Amino acid sequence: MRAVSTLAGLAAVPLVASAAIQKSALPVVNTTLGYVQGAYSPFRGGNTAVVYKGIPFAAPPTGENRWKEPQAVQPWTGVLNATEFGPQCAQTISSAGIFSSGKNTTSEDCLYLNIWTPNYNETTDLASKNLPVYFWIYGGRFEGGSGDVITYDGTGLAAKDIIVVTINYRLGPFGFLAHPELSAESGHNSSGMYGILDQQAALRWIHENIANFGGNASQITVGGQSAGSASALDSMWSPLNEGLVAGVIAESGARGPHDPMTGSAATSHRTKAAAEAQGVEFLKELNVSSIAELRTAVSMDTLLDYDSLADTTFDDTQFANLSAFFMDPPMWRPNIDGYVLPYNYGQALSLGAHADVPILTGNNKDESGAETDPGLTVATYKELYSQCFLNFSQDFFALYPGQTTAQANNNSNALYRDMSRVGTWQWALDWAAGGAKSPVYTYYFTHTPAENPSSGAYHGSELWYTFNNIPYSDYSDVTWQPADYKIESRMSDYWVNFIRNGNPNGDGLPEWPASGEEKQTMWLADSWGVGPISDSEERIEFIESWFATMPQW
Repeated sequence: MRAVSTLAGLAAVPLVASAAIQKSALPVVNTTLGYVQGAYSPFRGGNTAVVYKGIPFAAPPTGENRWKEPQAVQPWTGVLNATEFGPQCAQTISSAGIFSSGKNTTSEDCLYLNIWTPNYNETTDLASKNLPVYFWIYGGRFEGGSGDVITYDGTGLAAKDIIVVTINYRLGPFGFLAHPELSAESGHNSSGMYGILDQQAALRWIHENIANFGGNASQITVGGQSAGSASALDSMWSPLNEGLVAGVIAESGARGPHDPMTGSAATSHRTKAAAEAQGVEFLKELNVSSIAELRTAVSMDTLLDYDSLADTTFDDTQFANLSAFFMDPPMWRPNIDGYVLPYNYGQALSLGAHADVPILTGNNKDESGAETDPGLTVATYKELYSQCFLNFSQDFFALYPGQTTAQANNNSNALYRDMSRVGTWQWALDWAAGGAKSPVYTYYFTHTPAENPSSGAYHGSELWYTFNNIPYSDYSDVTWQPADYKIESRMSDYWVNFIRNGNPNGDGLPEWPASGEEKQTMWLADSWGVGPISDSEERIEFIESWFATMPQW
């Protein structure tokens, strides 16, 4: 049975007296569950935006609700004091650096969302605002992350008349454990998709309630980065989201269906049979005989202690990334269950089995790292890439030589960069070939942020700029340069235009054409304008030829 969308069982949440409805200078917003009241965001002067934190969109997925679709929340009386973020979902990966919230309180009781709106006063007719909505899904390998990360703070975009929503969803074994018992009890022969179902429940809640916050329910763009990017793409693949998604932003990013990394990176999916078999082994490892016992007798900490199958795709060094070419998808990944996701990545594209909506997607210059990998010697470079490329090895080493350690490191990173750009361009071609009519806008981000100069334009570094939030970043010892503020202004304008119109272009911005047959993409940050998807036509042709021999993911 599909989980109800008007969520009706509530965890303990702070309430204020109903008299506050008349007394408050801030809007008190009515939802399908009850009234909520937020607070001014402390950023950008403290009066730019109002933020509503920790709104429950589903009952706590604890006890008997472990490994079930998100369940109903009871409506509350009075006014929910929505001024504190809910806990992060249980995880083993502690947020750090650009992904830090400063809180890091974790719990299984974590299904809460947050909403940033422009600063309205108590007399504003919120329903008349009809603003576009950016529904953001965090990344973190499906094993970490949270909607309270300061990099995702929505104040900067709210300043440009966008409503921003961030959410929490279940992670690791709590979000992606599949098992035959769970599939049998589900009513639709599916399991292991609880994290994705959480995302969908939050999206339905927003669709039903966002008008009362000033948002347009028919203009919701779903965005994400890394695993959040994969989730944003899943949102348009899934038939359960029909009519809810107006556009998708996938940062790091859509990959070609024949790129081997697609099968092991955050874009990967497991088969249902493989996911269930891994679940059976997981219970054996825990010495647990049934799902009923797992629900009631095994603690959160014990489950996390046994969460040992980490995703190595985005390790810190570029060679570790690329050595994952032919790995099976990690354990805690969505699966093609036939209910939430009927088709795999390539099938959905070729069949046109998805929402036909505008897409903005791309990659960063140093996704796999810019620093030297101490484990990558000339000998290991030759040995392991020979194993990867087999009959293509001679051409590979001619185009990506590794005669010295420095050259091997540089060209390992260059290969990953080229594969990402070629793959994203091919994805756009496959999108059109499958019958989609909506445009795809691809990008290549090149700028090194001031807060971490040794890492280059690393995985996630664009987020400072797309969220329009470097002026209040959590790095007080960083001196941001005038170039950073120019990049922030332009990139957030592109993103806002896309969220508002399905097209990033606007007044005062360099023209960003939709992707097409030309092997080009939009270069952002250090230069602005259309550029090649690789520095070498020969490298593009090599990657295309190699991809053509790979299976479709």
